[in-house]
Amino acid sequence: MYLIRRVYEVKPGLARKVATLVQRQGDIYTAAGQRSKVLVYFNSGTVPGHNNRVYMEWTDETIESPMREGLDLPKEALEIGANVRELIEDQYIEFFEMMIPAKMQEQ
Repeated sequence: MYLIRRVYEVKPGLARKVATLVQRQGDIYTAAGQRSKVLVYFNSGTVPGHNNRVYMEWTDETIESPMREGLDLPKEALEIGANVRELIEDQYIEFFEMMIPAKMQEQ
């Protein structure tokens, strides 16, 4: 099982707007059966931490290419992605392998 986190570095003052858009995008992917339920969180400067950041994360059993054969991306999600790109300065994705009992080592 993997935790996948996309990080958006947004233009100043736009974190909440970008968070709204990526939540909608994630919900579309979830409804299409292409992603588990997403968790979106952000910092627009009102709490400690990195300002002007938006995070979207979800879990998946495997890591698959977004260019894999047979994948039909929802048009509405792609349109939201195009709008988000205009509001951000950078983005990247992180992958983490989740600890489950079967992966635990004996001491």
